[in-house]
Amino acid sequence: MRQYAGFSTAAESNKRYHYLLSQGTTGLSVAFDLPTQIGYDSDHELADGEVGKVGVAIDSLEDMEILFKGIQLNKISTSMTINAPAAMMLAFYFAVALKQGAKLNELRGTIQTDILKEYIAQKEWIYPPNPSMRIVTDMVEFCTREVPQWNPISVSGYHIREAGSTAAQELAFTLADGFAYIEWGIERGMDVDEFAPRISFFFNSHLDFFEEIAKYRAARKIWAKRMRNKYGAKNPRSWTLRFHTQTAGCSLTAQQPENNIVRTAYQALAGVLGGTQSLHTNSMDETLALPSEKAVKIALRTQQIIENEIGVINTIDPLGGSYFMESLTDKMEQEAEAYFEKIDALGGVIPAIEVGFFQREIADAAYRYQQELDAKEKIIVGVNDFVEENETIDIPILTISPEVEIKQKKRITELRQSRNYNNVERALSELKQAAEDNKNLMPHLINCTQNYVTLGEMCNKLTEVFGVYDEVAVF
Repeated sequence: MRQYAGFSTAAESNKRYHYLLSQGTTGLSVAFDLPTQIGYDSDHELADGEVGKVGVAIDSLEDMEILFKGIQLNKISTSMTINAPAAMMLAFYFAVALKQGAKLNELRGTIQTDILKEYIAQKEWIYPPNPSMRIVTDMVEFCTREVPQWNPISVSGYHIREAGSTAAQELAFTLADGFAYIEWGIERGMDVDEFAPRISFFFNSHLDFFEEIAKYRAARKIWAKRMRNKYGAKNPRSWTLRFHTQTAGCSLTAQQPENNIVRTAYQALAGVLGGTQSLHTNSMDETLALPSEKAVKIALRTQQIIENEIGVINTIDPLGGSYFMESLTDKMEQEAEAYFEKIDALGGVIPAIEVGFFQREIADAAYRYQQELDAKEKIIVGVNDFVEENETIDIPILTISPEVEIKQKKRITELRQSRNYNNVERALSELKQAAEDNKNLMPHLINCTQNYVTLGEMCNKLTEVFGVYDEVAVF
């Protein structure tokens, strides 16, 4: 089971990683700060005040080297939460592994890469949808050939649900995105059984215990049937929907934050009963700040108690055969199929994004949910009922020092002064040419990182070819 390890600087994240390894976690996961997620270097004017606030800042290969100092990348599995500049982060990671003497075919891990859900829900994009999908397909093709143990896409319903969708919308929109990636891979000329087994999924586990379990069961049924019947997959591994689950961050409350431990435990249990292969338990204080050491340990221990003490992992589908669960699973499947018909009628996922279909559906669902809370048709303990007057928060809150941003900006300034300028310019020119010639970008991105080209420089160079995306307002 993997435990999130987000911190504000590469050095601090490295300490957290070693701590988690010592506590018995079997995989490492990194989340990046907001400037990194949208392709800005830390010294960009729009990054002011945001460096290191919601994750680790990675501007160059130097930062990634610090992040994984003392951690042998061919000995662990790493998960990275990054989307628009996922190809650049993957290039940094591969470059570190190569410097360590590892071979690419030894590396195991997952990078999120799911750009479609950015347009649908999270809103952290750089390029328009079609060139973004070209970059994603480059990653899938490169990893299929060179890094066969790596999962190049984790199709993410998590952020769709965090934006306010229903469980059925999360299910349908996530699988629709997954099928779009399959179709782009096939159009590239890859055999579906070459790459489909390495596509994984990332679901939310929300508060309705049985509904969440039904969602996971329906997802597995739908994926298997479509992979066999529509895309002609022959390999049973292509039919298998492998998924990671994270407990619902949007369900955490600032009021009575210790209650979040209980919420997280039930949500984690739903993920396990639904068949998840990987699990992230949120810390009780994440609604207030990046998690403290104590909160992280409780979240990790929650997973370990479920795994080792209560026996629920001893059978594959413990609720299978229950009339209630089977009927709920069928209902969830039917609702998803109805959404697939609507998406197909609009011309597919990208046209549906461009007319605001997904965005409008999620906004309407979020509004209805808030109305239910306001009317107390749904109860959130400590928020709209069982409220404690004059409550004080009695848990330590992690704060990020302003020194983090100052040091990060100093590091990138020193890097720019110390590297070989001619090599940087040559690498960027070759990257742009590859984009124009429709060549696979991954070898050129790795070359850029090895010459200490920064994240922002690579992203900016590609905007010269692909442009930037402006979303049409949804009313």
